[in-house]
Amino acid sequence: MEFLLNLPADATSQCNLGVGEEKSRAPFAPPVLEQSTLIIYLVKMADTKFIGKRWEEMETDVLVKIFKELNMIQLAPVSRVCRSWRLACSDPFIWNTLDLGLLQSNFIQTRASPYIWVDERSDKRLTRILRVAMALSRGNITSMIFHFNLYMKDDHLSYISEWSPHLKRLVMPAWNRITKVGICQAIRRWENLESLTMPSIAHPPYIMEEISRSCKNFSQLKVMGTFDMHFASAIATNLQKLKVLSLRCSIITKEALLYILNRMDHLEVLNISHCLLLEALATSGRKQIRSELDQSILQKASRMREFFHCQSSSCTTCKRMIEDEGLMRWYRYEDWFWRRDEVSTLDLGDYGKLFGKNCVNSLTA
Repeated sequence: MEFLLNLPADATSQCNLGVGEEKSRAPFAPPVLEQSTLIIYLVKMADTKFIGKRWEEMETDVLVKIFKELNMIQLAPVSRVCRSWRLACSDPFIWNTLDLGLLQSNFIQTRASPYIWVDERSDKRLTRILRVAMALSRGNITSMIFHFNLYMKDDHLSYISEWSPHLKRLVMPAWNRITKVGICQAIRRWENLESLTMPSIAHPPYIMEEISRSCKNFSQLKVMGTFDMHFASAIATNLQKLKVLSLRCSIITKEALLYILNRMDHLEVLNISHCLLLEALATSGRKQIRSELDQSILQKASRMREFFHCQSSSCTTCKRMIEDEGLMRWYRYEDWFWRRDEVSTLDLGDYGKLFGKNCVNSLTA
């Protein structure tokens, strides 16, 4: 095949993880994308009708199917081969979802606000990854997933919102280093945002208000942490058209749950599986945990298209919630455990190839 024999050196040379940057500026060198590896993909995926064509003449749909098998580090040098390859590398089919769920910060918890210290290397690594991802994707990312132990700053969030304005789904990292101004500015840019998964936050109204103003198609929310009347009121007041709400593995007060059921007329799907249901949030003393849902809750939830609940003594996840006193210590369990949800549209599935374990290992080696 002529197009296989004429691959330029640029396609397989070692490159820095940074598009358009000088090599001397990159602090590390990712693995070489060897020509043999690329040829295997081409031979495997290319249709026989392309025999005799040069590599730059391959049709975009074929290139996209091939490049879909590569991770982000491998895509960086491939994108510099020629214009057609560069366009194929930024195709929405490849970049629809950027899942950075395997990436965590190196951090230490502290007593003073923001109650976390993150080492400088973690911040710089995240910046480099975001720069190459935004450059390669060319605004085609519509879903972004972050680990809850990734402590990004306002600068990171602002960069993401500027270069991925068409975002429809966001799985948020920890809030500690993100300010009110930072998250509100980002939400204003994401007019197409439909789904948000977020850790619990002390003052939720301002976020819900901004979503209500800026994101007219917003319909799905998942909260991980504590869900009390303050949170329930913020949602019911600002997100009246919310269709899907998951509180999986959260602490919920009975009052907050009934408040949602009574006021959210458009809510179609509610997930309270493995939750710790309390009579009220006790400021001191023993928590009053309800072991079963009473009829008032079940009756009101019966109008839902889907209502997920589980408080079984034989359920492993429920047992973990009780052992952790309602604040799930996700780091103690399987690395995929926090990604699960009974609601199919909120379940994160596997990590995919774009930023899989091989990619993470290359960056942290």
